Amino acid sequence: MDIYTIIFLALALFIFLRLRSVLGQKTGHERPPGEVARDMRAQTGENVVPLPRRVPGTERREDEPLPPGRWDGIAEPGSALERGLDDILTADRSFDVQHFLGGARAAYEMIVTAFANGDRRTLRDLLAKDVYDGFIAAIADREARGETVDSRFVSIDKAEVVGAEVKDRTVHVTVRFVSQLVTVTRDKAGAVVDGNPDQVTDVTDIWTFARDLTSRDPNWKLIATEAA
Repeated sequence: MDIYTIIFLALALFIFLRLRSVLGQKTGHERPPGEVARDMRAQTGENVVPLPRRVPGTERREDEPLPPGRWDGIAEPGSALERGLDDILTADRSFDVQHFLGGARAAYEMIVTAFANGDRRTLRDLLAKDVYDGFIAAIADREARGETVDSRFVSIDKAEVVGAEVKDRTVHVTVRFVSQLVTVTRDKAGAVVDGNPDQVTDVTDIWTFARDLTSRDPNWKLIATEAA
């Protein structure tokens, strides 16, 4: 072999060894790509709706009587809210109202923050399509004006169920949130056009969440918003 052939072979061997050291080798103990992806979603919160799913061990038989005092502190006896919650519990014996409210509070904060940040990906996972379209239109309009929003929660003082019903095998639960936020909107130059960065504002929102009982998807989505 001539000198050039030897040089090319040596160069090829060098490149091969470098790639091998950087990329590694299969050991037979690699984790499947799907498993790795699931772990990444769990760590980042990606595509996870924080509203509650079925809690193992909490399911009741369909013929089991509804427990007494089940809505203490939630609904008045004989009220429309009590009847609605009874309908939900009859249709879904795993429903736990306190567990639901904990998830609703987390979803409320996540949605408000995602809207302020223009986080379309998070909103897509948490909102029904028509609500999502409305949120996105508002974000796009804001971005077209070159405005930015800074929204910070001081506290969520109250989250209470004010409505409940089962409609065509879809569960609807309406929650009234009372919170304190600091929200400010700035223009392209950074000047404040709405809100006050040094002022805490009391906010009351009434949001309705829904879940299709016939779907294999256990997640709840926001289907309606109202400012009280």
